[in-house]
Amino acid sequence: MTTDVSIGDKKGTRLSAHPMRAAVLGELHARPFTPLPTPRRILHFAFATAGEAGRHDRAAFAEFCTRRGLDPLQSGAKHHHVDLGSAALRWEQHSEFTTYTWEMAADGAEPFEPSAALLAAAMADLPQPGPLLVALDLHLIAEKKEKISLAPLFDRASLAVAENAEGDALFATDFQADDSGFVRILLIDRSLGAERAGALVQRLIEIETYRTLALLGLPEAQRLGPSINRVETRLAEVTEEMRRTERLVDNHRLLGELTELAAELEAGAAASLFRFGASRAYNEIVQLRLQTIGERSVEGYPTWSSFLARRMAPAMRTCITTEERQNNLSEKLARAANLLRTRVDVELERQNRDLLKSMNERTRLQLRLQTTVEGLSVAAVSYYVVGLFGYLTKGLHDEGVPIDVSLATALFVPVAVLAIWWLVRRIRRRHIAGKE
Repeated sequence: MTTDVSIGDKKGTRLSAHPMRAAVLGELHARPFTPLPTPRRILHFAFATAGEAGRHDRAAFAEFCTRRGLDPLQSGAKHHHVDLGSAALRWEQHSEFTTYTWEMAADGAEPFEPSAALLAAAMADLPQPGPLLVALDLHLIAEKKEKISLAPLFDRASLAVAENAEGDALFATDFQADDSGFVRILLIDRSLGAERAGALVQRLIEIETYRTLALLGLPEAQRLGPSINRVETRLAEVTEEMRRTERLVDNHRLLGELTELAAELEAGAAASLFRFGASRAYNEIVQLRLQTIGERSVEGYPTWSSFLARRMAPAMRTCITTEERQNNLSEKLARAANLLRTRVDVELERQNRDLLKSMNERTRLQLRLQTTVEGLSVAAVSYYVVGLFGYLTKGLHDEGVPIDVSLATALFVPVAVLAIWWLVRRIRRRHIAGKE
């Protein structure tokens, strides 16, 4: 459906807009940064809602807004922000997951107090839309004169700390779930301001969310590993057996086995195609968000980028390698199957040639036999015709016709033989020519 818009002079020139123009323009402003005053507590949840679960979640959230008298959820909207008085809720729906982000006031006295488990009780007003993927507890506090000790808040072995490019914020996490099941991020505001604080908070939330989603490809790669190994091993055995096999029945058996291996491999590749592609895309988003923040290292701690490169990059490399092994193995299976199919076709052609040769030999023998039978047939028919002619001449002689029976019969023999031979030959030629 097109929309008429006024573009140009004051007369209001009417131009017909492209049906996707509004959606394309709106996409740039679909998820604006929310200004956040310091201190602030943010609880962020991400749930897997692919397919029907996403539609149920949309209906449940729309009903929640209606029941609370909040701004209604617009049809087709992918995000919605509502003010609940003491807190604000931001709902976003993506292709395979949905996020709920609660923004709450905080006193900033002690980091992560009160417990996130107590604050998360607000989620009880909404049905869980799907399996939980991300549970994040982000505490935005102002910098204090006394330096905040990070050791009691995080696991020192996994602690990653960095400053943003301007140095007016410090953020830390250990990427591990605490006793309440939340991954903690501490963001210390030195001189951000509400606008920049909101932007930085959203980028940190996206890093944790997409980091988790990117790693969903690793279990899939680990699940496919044994199957790919078995197919690779069996392919090597089949190709080695192909070198020693000459019988057609054995080639048929090997070709059937290669087809089964290819089907098994393609089934796994088709099932993992979306997951591996999504993992690559999510990982790229994580890297882009880290580049946008522009981390500066804090003495004694690894930055988020270096920590994730050391811990996350191997997992992503495993996914990429698994996908490459699937593609390479598929090509090898196709080449082996084509080679074996060619061998089978050649063997079948050789058998067909031998069969045609034997058929030609049988046809030649049949023709020789037919010629012999035709000769005997000519002799037998000629004998009966000459006999009939003899009876005729004897009858004429007995009636007084002056005729020598023996001489007349003798003279008639070659005539009868030639006539019968010519008649049989003509009949055969007409049959060969397809004539009635």
